[in-house]
Amino acid sequence: MLQRAETPVALTGVEASRAFFAPCFAFADTERLWVAHVDNEARCIHLAHYQGSIDAVDIPTRAILADAIRLDSVGIVLAHNHPSGEATPSRSDKVATRALAIAAEAIDLALLDHLVFAGHDCVSFRRMGLL
Repeated sequence: MLQRAETPVALTGVEASRAFFAPCFAFADTERLWVAHVDNEARCIHLAHYQGSIDAVDIPTRAILADAIRLDSVGIVLAHNHPSGEATPSRSDKVATRALAIAAEAIDLALLDHLVFAGHDCVSFRRMGLL
């Protein structure tokens, strides 16, 4: 499902991205993935949502890259949640994010960050040195 961001919000860093995505997970009891496509000033030009299960959500690399090409995005910011309450990225989160980063680089698309939300906690792949 694709959704459009009505007001271009600048996702210039972890705190701005955290504030932008936090409402997306307010009542989430299953894992969800949100992808913000941004322009060259880090303004959100498009927001996509992917529904997961109670303990997993796939990162649909092909769909994300196809959207990026169609939208002429220069970067993306990912955010997903862990209803378990543990914000630490899983091994599969790390593997899938790295694979997306490599594929994105091939089309000159920057994966700016991937945030993992769990309750009031939020961790950043960028801050953890995983991107």
